Amino acid sequence: MFWFQQGLCFLPVFLVVWSSSTFIVSYLIALFRHDVDVIFPYISDTGANPPESCIFGLMTFVSACAGTLTIYARYKFVEKLGGDTEVVNPGLNKTALVLGMSSCLGMCIVATFQETTVTEVHDAGALLFFVPGVCYIALQSLLSYRARPFGSSPAVCRARSGIAALAAVALFPSILSTPPSLVRLKRSGRQSKVFFPSWMNSAVICAFFVTQTTLHRDVGDEDYPFHVASAVCEWIVAFSFICFFLTYIDDFKLFTLRVKADLEQ
Repeated sequence: MFWFQQGLCFLPVFLVVWSSSTFIVSYLIALFRHDVDVIFPYISDTGANPPESCIFGLMTFVSACAGTLTIYARYKFVEKLGGDTEVVNPGLNKTALVLGMSSCLGMCIVATFQETTVTEVHDAGALLFFVPGVCYIALQSLLSYRARPFGSSPAVCRARSGIAALAAVALFPSILSTPPSLVRLKRSGRQSKVFFPSWMNSAVICAFFVTQTTLHRDVGDEDYPFHVASAVCEWIVAFSFICFFLTYIDDFKLFTLRVKADLEQ
């Protein structure tokens, strides 16, 4: 038996590989078509125009489904661990489940509503993905320590804490890079202006200085360094969230889930 056939460890493996491919494939296609710049575009920019927008939407939806299954499987594993050992608070486990599912819902919204078509909904979905997602991995790190000496090894617990800390540090510039009030996008050969509500304006850190968001940026722009910083943070948060599930592999080797059907008489 191969290692990925043990228990349910194929779930986090598939989630990490597929989700990473989602971002990389859409970025490469957008780069090949000259739709984005080489240096750190926003993730959503790589899926803003067809055909990459179609690929990005489909692959992101599959990632959300795989994430939902993985998060639920983790919930059942911790529930079983807590029931047998009483070292894990069931309330914390359920809170982590809600946060994880909310993050997956945000992924579905991002996949369905493209950045250049329904921007407000797209950005709301991105916030729903990032914020609960980081909270989820932080809470799972806490649960890992609470479950010791059962469950994960000390090295895995430290790895989870490190990833969660990295994502949390990068989260603030990332969510505050929400597009500012005026966005100029080239459509049909002309400039079009899109106005956003005031709550979506950048407030502090890098995004405060980003006055304009376009699919192509110029190095000479005053806000270019802040755009790069916020885009880098966005990529860090996304891949931190994805790579966190790599730490589930050893745990998922230990259990399986079964569906039981009961017929009512």
